[in-house]
Amino acid sequence: MQAVIEFVAQGLADASVWQVVGFTFIVTHITILSTTLFLHRSQTHRGVDFHPIISHFFRFWLWLTTGIVTREWVAVHRKHHAKCEGEEDPHSPLVHGASTVLWKGAQLYRASATDQVTLDRYGRGTPNDWLEKNVYTRHRGLGITLMLGIDVALFGGLGVTVWAIQMAWIPFWAAGVINGLGHHVGYRNFSSADASTNLFPIGILIGGEELHNNHHAHGTSAKFSSKWYEFDLGWMYIRSMEVLRLATVRRKAPARKLKAAHEAGVLDDRSLEAVLLHRHEIMAKYAQLLKRIAGREWRNLQPHTRAELPAWRAFASRRWLLWQESLLNGEQRAQLQRVAAASPTLAHVIEMRAALARIWESTADSSEQLLHRLQAWCAQAERSHVQELAGFAQRLRLYTT
Repeated sequence: MQAVIEFVAQGLADASVWQVVGFTFIVTHITILSTTLFLHRSQTHRGVDFHPIISHFFRFWLWLTTGIVTREWVAVHRKHHAKCEGEEDPHSPLVHGASTVLWKGAQLYRASATDQVTLDRYGRGTPNDWLEKNVYTRHRGLGITLMLGIDVALFGGLGVTVWAIQMAWIPFWAAGVINGLGHHVGYRNFSSADASTNLFPIGILIGGEELHNNHHAHGTSAKFSSKWYEFDLGWMYIRSMEVLRLATVRRKAPARKLKAAHEAGVLDDRSLEAVLLHRHEIMAKYAQLLKRIAGREWRNLQPHTRAELPAWRAFASRRWLLWQESLLNGEQRAQLQRVAAASPTLAHVIEMRAALARIWESTADSSEQLLHRLQAWCAQAERSHVQELAGFAQRLRLYTT
């Protein structure tokens, strides 16, 4: 009887509290890697391929620790990218609210994962072998039950807590934090057509998924870091496996290339291709230009005009200046209009931003038409009385492939 009591209290491992904490960290970290490397970068976006042994390990581990079915996860995430920030987005904070996505993200995921239309349209190309059909999908609950048994056997009663943390890890961090806070707070390197943000420049805790805005700007890239000060832990693992020939990188975000200054006069097909390729980065740079001009225009306003526009003082720091206009709510649009009405210069710069965005939104236009529109935009910007805008257009002329 005493032996049974000791087993229930301590389990076979007879581990200390810190050893249990270490075990929990290791197993949840492997689960994060299985999600970001296999489900996200490999299966959903095809940015990297793994050796069959690695892929099978990831599938088994996800079955054991999450009960996630690859096809369902991939379908939901592909739909998120296809319908991002729209009414059909499975988990957009702009649609459902940041708090709802943060705390009920797993429920939103399950609702979309059980939609057969979503699975049929977005779940193609995922594993469909005997194991997937007869074990991982048919008996999805068996793996997490087995994990519970393993945890209890190792750590006794404390194993239930370890198991509970394992079960909550992906629903909270992936479905809640990344899908919720990753579209609500943070910084943006790219003005992509959504509200995605980078939560931290150091992507360790969630395997690099913290760099969410970078990912949305270059969705198929296996590497999420973009700036020199950013670190993507998932990419470190991919590079390590690549050296061991266990991974093959298929896609990375393209590096920006610029012409020599003496070649900047002509906008050609290569210029157009480069501008379209780097449009999210270009629009982010334009937003920074807009903020600088807004700050200067504020300083030049008459005191009585400043008193009538108290919101302008904080205008230059507004995070939503990095959003496309289609994402702004009514209050934000009204504030933008009030500020523009008080400054013809700012109004012109805002209008030029909309005109630039319309170039790559014109999907029905031919390459020749798009090039003509880009040439006309640059010419108009260079004729502008706004020095920063003219410099921006001259910078665009340097882009090439």
